[in-house]
Amino acid sequence: MGLGGSDVKAAGVETLSTAKETRFDAILDSAETVFANSGYQGATMREIAERAGVAQGLIHYHFKTKEDLFEAMISRRSEHINQGRADLLGAILRDTAAPRLEHIVEALFRPTIEAGISQARDGGAFAQILVSTANSASDRDQLLTEKYYDPIAQKFITAFIQVEPGLTREDAVWAYMFAIGVGMTMMAKTGRAARLSNGLCDDGDADKMLTKIVPFICSGIRALT
Repeated sequence: MGLGGSDVKAAGVETLSTAKETRFDAILDSAETVFANSGYQGATMREIAERAGVAQGLIHYHFKTKEDLFEAMISRRSEHINQGRADLLGAILRDTAAPRLEHIVEALFRPTIEAGISQARDGGAFAQILVSTANSASDRDQLLTEKYYDPIAQKFITAFIQVEPGLTREDAVWAYMFAIGVGMTMMAKTGRAARLSNGLCDDGDADKMLTKIVPFICSGIRALT
């Protein structure tokens, strides 16, 4: 049976939408690589366009400025990671009769580590950008961190206190900061752990890494109570 007029129109809209999403992803993928390799100041819209295989004018049309493009790039990956964290945390607090710190810490780390492993196939550019942005004192980077990472951080800080009543908010904040420092380090798949251990440690195995990271972080948090 052939497509009716409305079906053809719908199929055409879907094709255009898919093509637009593909261009967007190509631009954002290229932006990750260029920003990671050249830094914010060194990256150019021209190089990003050439790598993405699109006209430079198309990037300006969709993203206006380099700053807007940088934020869109941060937003795409961050929202995916943080939604994963929020979903895991919500399920733990809602469905677990007596949630433990170990559950909360795994919910914090698993989406980050799994994203890092997945993105490592493309060079792990976003992990480099995330570490640089989070550790930057520039107003732009601090505002991006505040916008995309502070809300989920507050949820985990509150959860730390909920499952460890002896933990003050001051210490819970420090605990989160120390924990997330480990998370960002382990998000980048460098192969260094394997090199230092003569192959015993594999930073490409999320489950195995979590069996080490979770007790390490939980012991540190409980030492503050």
